Amino acid sequence: MSLNQDYQPPRKTDTFAGRRRPGRRPLVLVAGLITVAIAGLLLLSSGPSQHLEARMAPVEIGAPGVKAPPVPVRERLDKVVEPGQTITAMLGEYFSPQEIHALNQQSQTVFPFTRICAGQPYRLCLTDGEFERFIYEIDDEEQLIISREVDETLMERVPINYDVKTELVQGTIKTSLFDAIAEINEEPKLAYVLADIFGWDINFILDLRSGDTFQALVEKRYREGHPAGYGTVLAAEFVNQKKVFRAIRFQDGDRKISFYNEKGENMRKAFLKAPLSFTRISSGYTMRRLHPITKVWKAHPAIDYAAPIGTPVKTVGDGSISRKGYGKGNGYYVEVRHSNGYKSLYMHLKGFARGIAKGKRVTQGQLLGYVGSTGLSTGPHLDFRMTRNGKPINPLKLKAPAAKSVSKEHMAGFLTLAAPLIAQLEENVRSTHIAQLESTDKSPARGTAQ
Repeated sequence: MSLNQDYQPPRKTDTFAGRRRPGRRPLVLVAGLITVAIAGLLLLSSGPSQHLEARMAPVEIGAPGVKAPPVPVRERLDKVVEPGQTITAMLGEYFSPQEIHALNQQSQTVFPFTRICAGQPYRLCLTDGEFERFIYEIDDEEQLIISREVDETLMERVPINYDVKTELVQGTIKTSLFDAIAEINEEPKLAYVLADIFGWDINFILDLRSGDTFQALVEKRYREGHPAGYGTVLAAEFVNQKKVFRAIRFQDGDRKISFYNEKGENMRKAFLKAPLSFTRISSGYTMRRLHPITKVWKAHPAIDYAAPIGTPVKTVGDGSISRKGYGKGNGYYVEVRHSNGYKSLYMHLKGFARGIAKGKRVTQGQLLGYVGSTGLSTGPHLDFRMTRNGKPINPLKLKAPAAKSVSKEHMAGFLTLAAPLIAQLEENVRSTHIAQLESTDKSPARGTAQ
């Protein structure tokens, strides 16, 4: 057979019949590569798998650590001015001598540092040990505040802010008004306020009796939730020896605020009943008395009030200082000239109040000095005398005229103000009386003797 007969080239129409033909392996490889390529393209187009995403997630690089600013340390130092303590002693740790000098100059138009008193509270506010604020209690009404700003130091005088509540205070006299106030856990200042209100009608040394009662509508002050004394007494009542005295606080136009009774008559009289409170009479008015030291019989046209050394002595009326000095028998003394020829004399004083000088005007109730035992004296007391046109008079029997009543112009306003206050006092009296009757009715009956 010739070569031409043996050779038969494959036909294009032949199909696979299960047997391998020469040249097929390369075709399979090519097809496989194409399949892998297509699969890869499909995978890429559908996005990376979760596994790949986890492996391909970007690595976060933390920022370098930043320290938080330190919290400022704030301090509040509450102190009291010591005797002899100066502003330099109080603030010298935080201000230079030059700055203290500048503060002293600045204070002259605000509140002079020379008026800072021993015993008054003050506060230092510090931040990280550095000065921030100085607060000094001038009195119950105002504060002096020194504060340091960025480029200056400020100084100002500001009113004290209080939370105020009006409360009804009541008590019964057993021994004295002072003791009755203490028994109901009120401050002594309230006793002085009530004595000032009723002092023209009631002698709190001679007239009080056990069983006398009092009540008052008082504004009580609070600071930071703590009691901080009293504000205004709006109305008050005192029952002395069964006689009722009532007083309503009212300002009649431009006149000075005063207390008036229910009819609008001024509680204030030309003279107080006594120049001091809460004491006793050790020697009365007489034209013949054996002097306890000289042992000589002589007139004693005065009232001696025995009281502890340092007890405040007040002028009984408006006037001016006519004499002031020291006498061998009288000790330290002050004489006040009043209108209509009246004079009052206060002797055996320990010393004088600040500003008391001959010729100076004084107002009723103003402090003159303090009880002492100077001159011819057997013990601490006040020798109090009054004269009219040079003749001695008994202060205890003096019928002093009242000050001006509420004007007709403002009477309607006074009555409108007074009505609810008086009603509140009367309602409390009724409630107290009913409670006492109920208490008596509920008490066990006394059995008869067996």
